[in-house]
Amino acid sequence: MTDSMVSSGGCGSGSCGCAGGGGAPAPFSPAAEVQVLPVATINGVALHAQGLRPTEGELRERAYAELLRQHAVEQGLLAPFVGTLAPELTETDREVLESMVDAEVISPEPDDSECERYHQAHASQFTVGQALHVRHILFAVTPGINVQALAVHAERALLELTHKDTADSRFAQLASELSNCPTSAQGGDLGWIGPDDCAPELTKALFHPQQGQARTGVHPTLVHSRFGFHIIEVLERREGVVPPYVEVRERIARVLTMQSRGRALHQYMSLLAGDAVVEGIALEAADSPLVQ
Repeated sequence: MTDSMVSSGGCGSGSCGCAGGGGAPAPFSPAAEVQVLPVATINGVALHAQGLRPTEGELRERAYAELLRQHAVEQGLLAPFVGTLAPELTETDREVLESMVDAEVISPEPDDSECERYHQAHASQFTVGQALHVRHILFAVTPGINVQALAVHAERALLELTHKDTADSRFAQLASELSNCPTSAQGGDLGWIGPDDCAPELTKALFHPQQGQARTGVHPTLVHSRFGFHIIEVLERREGVVPPYVEVRERIARVLTMQSRGRALHQYMSLLAGDAVVEGIALEAADSPLVQ
């Protein structure tokens, strides 16, 4: 999705602006009030103070940072720390850790044969000039809505539109009646859109479909996006062209290099976790350098 669409909450073209309950509060529970969450530790060093456990995402970041800090101390790259609570890393500390990781994490560079295979297997990712004339009906998921009932409602509309005897005008009529997108006033018409003009979920369904699914007409299944459920009809297609391999070789090499680097980093952190005593948090650990 483009930046302009993020700000407007759209799901298709510039003409689209679709986007966007809590229940009763839980009864008072004395037991819940005095519940003490465990302190997460790496080799006995606490990642947070008692009773101040951070979110799981932040806690995981602290855990990996502490694994790296302790490893750097073992390598003589950082001074030992005396204390029971993990120290805050300084900017200098972070630079030392980054240099250590760069030196210890080795990932192979992709060769031409790998890049060519990727080009052949993912041709649609490199196609330029693709565009679709699309219309849709959005069943928006909003706070407090019964999602299951909404999905059933959307499925019924889709079933009607995919029936062979349904008139062409019915799509626009249902869009006007049911769609939660402002384009309902135009029968759900989003106009011509490209892969970068819509949410990733829609891009995947429309521009990178499964083998044999690229066609015009009503999409056979509901498309789920961050906005809700979409019934989508492709009215026209501009197929675009796939650039020759030599024109995208460097781009493919960067993609494969990033993927290789990501796998190597994952393995590296898993090995560090496997060598540590980790308590109070679940980290994927490995005890063999052969883990892939």
